[in-house]
Amino acid sequence: MTATERGVGLADQSADLETVLAWFRRMREKEPVSHDGEAGVWHVFRHADAERILADPGTFSSDFSSFMAPQEDVARFIKGNLLRKDPPQHRKLRTLVSKVFTPGMVARLAPRIEVITDELLDAKAGAEQIELVSDLAYPLPVIVIAELLGIPTEDRPMFGRWADALVAPESQTSFIPNPERTKSMAIVMREMNAYCLEHIRRRRARPEDDLASRLVEAEVDGQRLDDEEIIGFVGLLLLAGHITTTALLGNVVLCLDEHPEAAAALRADSGLLPGAIEEVLRFRTPLAPSMRRTTRDARIGEHTVPAGRIVLAWLASANRDERKFSEPDRFDIRRTPNAHLSFGHGIHFCLGAPLARLEVRIAVRKMLARWSAMSVGEGAEYHDARGIVGAKRLPLHLRWA
Repeated sequence: MTATERGVGLADQSADLETVLAWFRRMREKEPVSHDGEAGVWHVFRHADAERILADPGTFSSDFSSFMAPQEDVARFIKGNLLRKDPPQHRKLRTLVSKVFTPGMVARLAPRIEVITDELLDAKAGAEQIELVSDLAYPLPVIVIAELLGIPTEDRPMFGRWADALVAPESQTSFIPNPERTKSMAIVMREMNAYCLEHIRRRRARPEDDLASRLVEAEVDGQRLDDEEIIGFVGLLLLAGHITTTALLGNVVLCLDEHPEAAAALRADSGLLPGAIEEVLRFRTPLAPSMRRTTRDARIGEHTVPAGRIVLAWLASANRDERKFSEPDRFDIRRTPNAHLSFGHGIHFCLGAPLARLEVRIAVRKMLARWSAMSVGEGAEYHDARGIVGAKRLPLHLRWA
């Protein structure tokens, strides 16, 4: 049975969330580990299997360089990208980055995030309708990350343009390495590498009070990050931090629009907000798959996956697994425990998770305080749900408090 016969193919032009969730449901039940000969990948749909894959970097590698022809710009860009490194390189990078990019440092950003959010919302004060993505969900994380790194205000649009280019095209097949994709990405990466390298060298010569300067100065057991390793982390922070937060904030609004009783509960008790965000992460997982490469023959369920194959662990399916979650298709902001895999698991658990949670918590709290009601209007547009689960465009009708 081909992927298309099952209902969803990776080569299909696009797929909406309901179609993808129905596919996940069928596959978890009938074929939880399956080979997709058309796309040349293995799919994994259940929570236990996905969790095991994420927890075993020795068998399931994050390094896909063997699938790509050597390319200087791409190699420079991914040199410090934690998501694409295995131990021991990953351990060195994560240890050094974690020394400065700490939960405490993130927590101290809260006052500034509050100000940025207020400024973005004030710009639409009194409006009966806004477009959530362009007015708030997209600019908020880009501004926060740019300020965190010490990027000048006038250069922020470049960061947004680079992020857009590096996450397109929409299809899930863009996650799978291929020569055409590598060539188009290299052009963007060359420009971004040059800009970031110049910024990092300025900070080496004259440090300031920003994350770029702290990364330059970070040292553990005599080891330091070189300039190209810092480029990779800056690129990761921009892309992963911006995409996840933008999608998550839109997904919170979509969930509250679909479940008005949850919105009422949050207005009555803001203490429920952290749990609600975790449930949105589970219910509408921002990044649907996590990709790995087998380093040796690997047994997953009843199948043996040969060495050197791409495995897609479908986090958005794992987060709806009936074997792990009671009533997984019910949205429950009080769900406890909530062992979703949206930020990953194991050594690659998302380093930026505290920042994404903080930005979204502040933004949603301020939205609920300003607006007594919000509803999704006509004209919403969505990403291909096999890649990013979230809105590209989300018109909102507002009633001001």
